[in-house]
Amino acid sequence: MGTVSTSSPSPITEAAPLSLCAREPHVPADRLVAEMVPPPRFDSVRFETYVPDPKQPSQTEAVTVLSSFAAGLGGAHATGSGRRRWFAKKPAAPVAPRGVYLDGGYGVGKTHLLASLWHATPAEPSLKAFGTFVELTNLVGALGFQQTVKTLSGHRLLCIDEFELDDPGDTVLVSTLLGKLVDAGVALAATSNTLPGKLGEGRFAAVDFLREIQGLSAHFRPLRIDGEDYRHRGLPEAPKPFSDEQVGKAAHATEGASLDTFPLLLEHLARVHPSRYGGLTDGVRAVCLTDVRPVPDQSTALRLVVLADRLYDREVPVLASGLPFDQLFSEEMLKGGYRKKYFRAISRLTALARDAKGLVDQ
Repeated sequence: MGTVSTSSPSPITEAAPLSLCAREPHVPADRLVAEMVPPPRFDSVRFETYVPDPKQPSQTEAVTVLSSFAAGLGGAHATGSGRRRWFAKKPAAPVAPRGVYLDGGYGVGKTHLLASLWHATPAEPSLKAFGTFVELTNLVGALGFQQTVKTLSGHRLLCIDEFELDDPGDTVLVSTLLGKLVDAGVALAATSNTLPGKLGEGRFAAVDFLREIQGLSAHFRPLRIDGEDYRHRGLPEAPKPFSDEQVGKAAHATEGASLDTFPLLLEHLARVHPSRYGGLTDGVRAVCLTDVRPVPDQSTALRLVVLADRLYDREVPVLASGLPFDQLFSEEMLKGGYRKKYFRAISRLTALARDAKGLVDQ
């Protein structure tokens, strides 16, 4: 922590240490792929650190199955003669599916298990990729379809967190991509997001997933993970926002903090490709925002969702004035086709807002 200068009566009038709106990151393609690893908050997770609920035997089974799946990926990449054995009509011996799908509601540790699978797979990090569905679609947007296929085809494993079932266009795009990667011998693992407040939806997520990627379904083993369903708790209550003066003072007193007005940041996000939002936050220790207000339209809202994911992955606290984060999206948005994304963004921004409370002198 630094100190606020006493030479000025109002630290908010001083230049902020950083501004996201002043940044226009240019992220090389090789960095986009190199950064497809479990986010920092999942750096240290392993199967051994996953604590199954003794009342939910499916959780223990998931650890066993995934550990075995990881161990089976330690051999040669399944191309050439190896690939012909996997996909020939009459294989020489029965083989396990080259993909696994984790089916379960919120709060059961799907991402923990998916990241543990990535860590446990005996291959160099450069031969494994981990990212959300949105990050994968952004990669295709940045590199182009053919280059993405070429880049990922040499990988041993591709993990996709929060496979989106609510966007038909992107689902078809990614399904086609996965088909190419399966043909190249890449093993796949995926989870899917589920909607808060819809009782029992998780029970049918595996069916939805396999229907959407029907051309690949034979290569996936659905793995149900039961557990306490946090969806019944509804939206988390967002912390009360701070004043503009408190946010500005904290931005100047916090090394590596950024300070921007929320409306201008939303405008800036439209000029930066979502694949570069990670680069936008490089070196940022805290994000301070003033004048938070409802998001004006769906395109803007979807860009904000991606930024929220990148900030959450990097555990960057968010301090804000204006409206609380649970009022960002209109009722129409929260009932629409992208409601899952908006619920996730509210949950993550709320968690980061709680993390930021310590930046303000109470």
